Amino acid sequence: MLFTEPTFLFLFLPILLGLYFLPGSRHRNGVLLAASVIFYETGGGWFTVLMLASIAFNYRIAIAIDRRHGRVEARRLLAAAIGVNLVVLGVFKYANFFADNVNTLALVLGLHPVVVPRVLLPIGISFFTFHAISYVVDVYRRDAIAQKHPSHAALYLLLFPQLIAGPIIRYRDIADQLASRPVRRDDLACGIRRFIVGLAKKALVANVVAVPADRIFAMPTAQLTAAHAWLGVVCYTLQIYFDFSGYSDMAIGLGRIFGFRFPENFNYPYVSRSIQEFWHRWHITLSAWFRDYLYIPLGGSRVEPWKVYRNLVVVFFLCGLWHGAAWTFVAWGLYHGLFLVIERLGLARRLARLPRAIAQGYALLVVMVGWVFFRADTFTAAAGFLKAMAGFGAGAPAPYDAAYFLNHQVVLALAAGLIGSLPLVPALRSRLDRLAAAAGGPAALLAWSDGLVTTVVLLVLFGASVLFVAAGTYNPFIYFRF
Repeated sequence: MLFTEPTFLFLFLPILLGLYFLPGSRHRNGVLLAASVIFYETGGGWFTVLMLASIAFNYRIAIAIDRRHGRVEARRLLAAAIGVNLVVLGVFKYANFFADNVNTLALVLGLHPVVVPRVLLPIGISFFTFHAISYVVDVYRRDAIAQKHPSHAALYLLLFPQLIAGPIIRYRDIADQLASRPVRRDDLACGIRRFIVGLAKKALVANVVAVPADRIFAMPTAQLTAAHAWLGVVCYTLQIYFDFSGYSDMAIGLGRIFGFRFPENFNYPYVSRSIQEFWHRWHITLSAWFRDYLYIPLGGSRVEPWKVYRNLVVVFFLCGLWHGAAWTFVAWGLYHGLFLVIERLGLARRLARLPRAIAQGYALLVVMVGWVFFRADTFTAAAGFLKAMAGFGAGAPAPYDAAYFLNHQVVLALAAGLIGSLPLVPALRSRLDRLAAAAGGPAALLAWSDGLVTTVVLLVLFGASVLFVAAGTYNPFIYFRF
């Protein structure tokens, strides 16, 4: 079930809200937990059993680790917990990838291939696994106390707004909220606003620019011109940002409606002046997870320089592999890791002395080139695409030139994406607030007019989003497959 489906918007969510806010209800966690199981089951099918079994395992082993704190057994149990979670992830996400690579090597060596049944990927398993690992590690580190109430532990791991694609939430950050979370009128208003903005990002920008992006990346590389390639990568650059940040906005908004405060996941990453800054702004919760549970345990930045570079490469190799079981994702991760090393070697200091626009242009170009590896199915396709971007494409006769893809909807979505990817709206809002304060006048009247304008805009965005979702054919979220 997708947040953008009419079934979710007009059936699942209204019924859930009615039950959750039923006067006198004392079982709100139970309502949310049941809703989360139903939500996952609609897309996960029998994998729901696997998910529930994993929850039971992590719940029990976290309690065992907590009881044996400071003893050798606790470390052994932690190792077992991490091992089991990674094995489950490896079997379902990487078994076929491993078998395909072994069989490629076997073919070269003239050996018999390994026969492995095609394994289906449970939806959201990467995010679920990282939540589970962070939970048991935090209990071991005494950053959190093991949850003794089984429904609270299950709700943390199964909470439907963030279950499929994050944000990645630390247990310690919402442990108190699981026990008690008053929902105020401001929380409801803020959550609804955030959800509508995320829905508009997905329906009005990401889904629209996805059409030319998909068609251009599907073209034979021999037909690609520079115009095709640049239009395709610009569309995909906006698509992946508005798709994933839109989902995060909807998840954060839904969480706020139910009283939870989720961490932010994006902070205008395309205005970054370096790749270091980009990873402080893009998928913030994933970056923090790798920092706290891998980079720092490896030594972080407190070791010799060559070990720091090694740590960065290891982290981003695994970051790429986490995103997908394909060497193109690994290449994307190593590509970012390489630029982080180069910036640490001195490029970051030079970038800091450059005009802001030049540094931002450098970071955006590096990111866009990286997105080619992320989006392409093979290295051959990525190389052909990059060659076309550089102006060296073969330019064989193509059915359509680049201008064919620029219909009115796409142009409007590109314009909206450009504006939305820059912090222009917050800056404008801040300036209007200052002007209103300087002008004086009745504060109540100013607040009322501001609220009216905001409400009208949100209603227009919601109505347009629903119409686009109903009329469109492209809808899935990119990060669902990770």
